[in-house]
Amino acid sequence: MRGVEDRARPGRPTPRERLAWASSPWIRAALVLVVVAADQLSKRAIEHSIVQGEEHRLLPGVQLVNTRNHGVAFGFLPGSHTGVTILIGVALLSLFVYFVRHSRERMIWLPTGMLVGGALGNVVDRVRAGAVTDFIKLPLGWPPFNLADLSITLGIAILFLVIDHSRHHTRHAQR
Repeated sequence: MRGVEDRARPGRPTPRERLAWASSPWIRAALVLVVVAADQLSKRAIEHSIVQGEEHRLLPGVQLVNTRNHGVAFGFLPGSHTGVTILIGVALLSLFVYFVRHSRERMIWLPTGMLVGGALGNVVDRVRAGAVTDFIKLPLGWPPFNLADLSITLGIAILFLVIDHSRHHTRHAQR
């Protein structure tokens, strides 16, 4: 027997309908806002606490620095503002089209939110300061990066896993 709260009322969604709406991949893709906020807050904290060129030890092998990056993730395409802008625009448009066509794919919201959030986090820096603030430095000459770069990198890896899982699932369903 259904409880009082499960009964449909004219013009009002049931709790189940509200839950279905909140679990929509479009709502979950709002992860973008979380990524942008975390990225921007971390960059402002670094800018206000570490002088450019200084290094502070965080963990063994991990340093916090305050550097500026004029390229894309991990310093790729430095100094090419037009090229970077075009590359980001094409990548985001392609991702959006893929998301729209596959929004019902399980977990597609996660890499989409991470990728768009990371890209927008770095775009905010480019608009605000003309360069991106990077602050995480790993050993062995790895270029400094930030939370937006990390989100983009993990988002790409997760996107490939989601696509691979979807293809694997589709292949087995056709047999």
